[in-house]
Amino acid sequence: MNNETRKEHRLGVMGGTFDPIHYGHLVAAEGARHSLSLERVIFIPAGSPPHKPGYFISEPRDRYTMTCLAVASNSFFEASTLEVDRPGPSYTIDTIHALKQLYPEHQIYFITGADALLEILTWKAFEELLTICRFVAATRPGYRLSELQSKLNQLPGNLKQNILCMEVPALAISSTDIRQRVREGRPIKYLLPESVEEYVLKKHLYRT
Repeated sequence: MNNETRKEHRLGVMGGTFDPIHYGHLVAAEGARHSLSLERVIFIPAGSPPHKPGYFISEPRDRYTMTCLAVASNSFFEASTLEVDRPGPSYTIDTIHALKQLYPEHQIYFITGADALLEILTWKAFEELLTICRFVAATRPGYRLSELQSKLNQLPGNLKQNILCMEVPALAISSTDIRQRVREGRPIKYLLPESVEEYVLKKHLYRT
């Protein structure tokens, strides 16, 4: 068996609401791609996020379009409608199962923010999820990992070994802050790709 046959194929997946997608998401994905030797990263906007009931969320097609605009300049990135097209709540376990069928020879690395990962014990089929894929928890500089470590210590067995932490400077940027800035008429330039900024302004997103 030669080295090429033994090589592990690695696929990065970045899931999120992406309302809107910003440079923090892109820097985290590129950092993970480089440090983990991922062949590519697929960005998957959530169709109907199960952990955000009662929150106003932009239309899935708007969020998918912004994602396409944001990743267009990176040949290692692509956007997917996997969750946007699937009816019902967008559970990560269903997405990973679908990707396993599409990429049966790949080890999947799911990239998400450390804050989101704090809720992992409430995710659907979280034990199975941590068995069939690995997680990359992106944190901002100065982020206190103690709360996350405490949560991970509650995981059964050796599941926490499948969670990697990665510091991302640009994670000081947040979608929540961008939406607030738009509502208040403050600038959002240099927080997200120019094409996404133009789309937000053209579609009058986040004004109310």
